[in-house]
Amino acid sequence: MQDRIEPPILVSRLMTFVMATAVVVLVVLIITLDKMFPLNRPQVFFLSSQSLTDKELTLTGMGDLSLEDYKQFFVREYVRERNEIVPDLAVMRQKWANNTGGVVKTRSTDEIFGKFAMTDMVNVIQQDLDEPFNIKCTVEFPVNFSVVRQTNAQDTYLVSFRYVCSYGDLGDQQYEQSYKLRIRLKSSAENAVKWADRMENPLGFQVSGYDVIGRENQVLDDDPLNWTAK
Repeated sequence: MQDRIEPPILVSRLMTFVMATAVVVLVVLIITLDKMFPLNRPQVFFLSSQSLTDKELTLTGMGDLSLEDYKQFFVREYVRERNEIVPDLAVMRQKWANNTGGVVKTRSTDEIFGKFAMTDMVNVIQQDLDEPFNIKCTVEFPVNFSVVRQTNAQDTYLVSFRYVCSYGDLGDQQYEQSYKLRIRLKSSAENAVKWADRMENPLGFQVSGYDVIGRENQVLDDDPLNWTAK
């Protein structure tokens, strides 16, 4: 009878084992959560949108791209977001909205957004239309050198693209035009990123100059959005 373990002692040993196991599991869980959620360091991403026919967005890590690469990517995406149109008024009104949810608003200075808001197509989507909104426009960049940095001006780029639109009840009417733009950026050193804008514009760039350039490099009083599908 000397080797018999009394019930209180057995329960005490079991509780000690359970407590030790719980502590180990808790430590492992804390370490795992810390690895899963590295919220103690910033992560920079940039947002890439393809043709909006499927309305999908792809979030891509910055990787080994340089700051200059990011600027050129930003310029191309700005041209897309500002000019591409899908036949869905709710989507267009959100994308072109005059608030922090509007992509063009977030990526433009107040002056540039003000000029954008006065274009014909922006005015059309703000109206209560009696007929279906069936306009679709895409931005097509050339394979090479769609964005060229001007060496004689800081953060200024020339952008070439072809604007292809379809409209009409059957989508069988076409509008096509080639454009060259001169876009100037306001750098992140001059512009702090607001918390509400952190996903749409993580490095804080904004477009502070947006001009349509003619064949003889003169500035034209024009905008790709100044047409109304009539």
